[in-house]
Amino acid sequence: MDRSRSIELLNLGVADELQAVHQYMYFHFHLADQGYGRLSMLLKRSAIDEMGHIEVLSERILFLKGDVVLKAAAPVEPIRDPEAILRRAAEMESQAIGQYNTVARECAQLADSASKQIFERLVQDEERHFDLFDKQLEHIQRFGERYLALQSFDNTATQEGGGAKPE
Repeated sequence: MDRSRSIELLNLGVADELQAVHQYMYFHFHLADQGYGRLSMLLKRSAIDEMGHIEVLSERILFLKGDVVLKAAAPVEPIRDPEAILRRAAEMESQAIGQYNTVARECAQLADSASKQIFERLVQDEERHFDLFDKQLEHIQRFGERYLALQSFDNTATQEGGGAKPE
């Protein structure tokens, strides 16, 4: 097994996941500020899931005697419109699905089945995230501003999870 290539692939995953954490938390803060508590919490929970992915990838890197590189793949994009936020989040998940499927196949060629399995599990999580974001976009397209208005009625989720302004 070529440990150096596996470590490189795992660190690429760390970079992508770190970018997702930063981007999703940015989205979470701005959605909460706009009063979209439910959508805000969806992005926060997704960011927490992505943090778990970083942990799993990092543990594998350390097991392979590599060094974890905590550098995001790209800077945060300043998007504040709820529909545009969900569209970007869905795009990010779709890109991750494609990338992780490709990386899983490469790990198999490297005879690194443990890393392959990690990336396959990540694909499942990213597909779940994509589905959540895609469903929200479908609701917005189907119901328009009425659906977004419903997202602002229950702000207790925002207040409980932080990110809300003190009253």
